[in-house]
Amino acid sequence: MSYIVTLIAARHAVTLTNPTIDRVRAAVGGGDTPRWLSPGEAAGFQVQAPPDLGLARAALEGAAIDVLVTRTRGRRRGLLVADMDSTIVTGETLDELAAIAGIGEEIAAITRRSMNGEIDFREALRARVAMLRGLALPALDQAWARTHLAPGAKTLVATMRRHGAMTALVSGGFTYFTSRVATLCGFDHHRANSLLDDGAVLTGAVAEPMLGADSKLATLQELAMLRGVRMTATLAVGDGANDLPMLQAAGLGLAYRAKPVVAALVQNRVDYADLRALLFVQGYSSDLFVEE
Repeated sequence: MSYIVTLIAARHAVTLTNPTIDRVRAAVGGGDTPRWLSPGEAAGFQVQAPPDLGLARAALEGAAIDVLVTRTRGRRRGLLVADMDSTIVTGETLDELAAIAGIGEEIAAITRRSMNGEIDFREALRARVAMLRGLALPALDQAWARTHLAPGAKTLVATMRRHGAMTALVSGGFTYFTSRVATLCGFDHHRANSLLDDGAVLTGAVAEPMLGADSKLATLQELAMLRGVRMTATLAVGDGANDLPMLQAAGLGLAYRAKPVVAALVQNRVDYADLRALLFVQGYSSDLFVEE
């Protein structure tokens, strides 16, 4: 069985060079001739044994370059399931609502602990939403205006769909936001929690059953069956503890700007590059991208 090691530079910060690639090749015991996927940005080479990513990362000497590994066979995936907050969008939409309500730091602290697995996700979500009781509904529009897509999000979704993949946005956040992000990016499906209101203000409750880590995993499995692909042909991406089950179950699970608990448990991490890295690791060259 052979593997592909893919190197991807943070394109606005550093240039990937042949000497850098050669250092990584030497660190993992060799490899075939590198293939450029985007000049100065991304390249991959094949090895015959599972590479040690720790040694590969050390060979980068602190450069803003990600190193990822996949099996050569079945490199392209037929299903993408993506988290939303701090993955497809740059921030946490619930924290934006809290900032508008004037309790941003208090809720953000709970969010950080929840995303790092220090407290139960559902309990943390109930507690944070309860603190928003009485917030007028126009605050949702204000929070949406503050929400920004992560670089490469549209390109990722459009390119995978162009090449026949199914795409889904699955979030522990709220359908108010996932519906808009899904439309903006072109996701085939979206799932999230529903905030309850009385027509004028938030009631401080979330509709049950709540969507959490187990629901994300179940969605990945369900959509793989719907798409007609094995789990080995799936790709999942996320950053928080509630993403771990789906990241570990997917054929390729990628931790994107991951919280410490996730970074420690998921082999493939995107720490520097943008979401286009998810295309490069599947072997797409930049000339195949459907650009934003």
